[in-house]
Amino acid sequence: MDTNPTITKTEEAVMISPIQMLAHWQGHRALTRKLIEVFPEKEFYELRIGGMRTFAELCMELIDIAGPGVKGMATGDWHIDQSDEDMAHSKAPETKKELLALWDAGTETIDQYWPRISLERFQEQDVAFGRYPGPVYGMALYFIDNEIHHRGQAYVYLRSLGIEPPAFWDRPN
Repeated sequence: MDTNPTITKTEEAVMISPIQMLAHWQGHRALTRKLIEVFPEKEFYELRIGGMRTFAELCMELIDIAGPGVKGMATGDWHIDQSDEDMAHSKAPETKKELLALWDAGTETIDQYWPRISLERFQEQDVAFGRYPGPVYGMALYFIDNEIHHRGQAYVYLRSLGIEPPAFWDRPN
């Protein structure tokens, strides 16, 4: 008896649906947003520990990657509006309120472009932002992993300030 049924490359690669993956990522984004909200304004822009960037700077990296990254995954257009060859990230706005507006705009961009990514597209090779080659699904995983990593840094910052951060599991799925 043949125990290896014929499976297409796309079927073989699907563990969860793209809609489930989007919900997973948006759960992480909602939790990161909670951390931004509870972070004291002054420390959001000034606190550094052990050479790490401020949480405001980390958030700008996430903002600069997420929406444009999903747009690139969907369209193949990886254009960024920054002239810096080292991909320096945008400067944070002056208030958390303004940064949260950018965060929410990025979430809307993700919601707009994610459904346009076909199962086949997730398997294609591309070069994110003209610099990072790999499969499109790997880019999505990197965007999520990078956010989790930077959120972990924010947990360290909040705990150093004596603030109990939101539970890491407290996110919608």
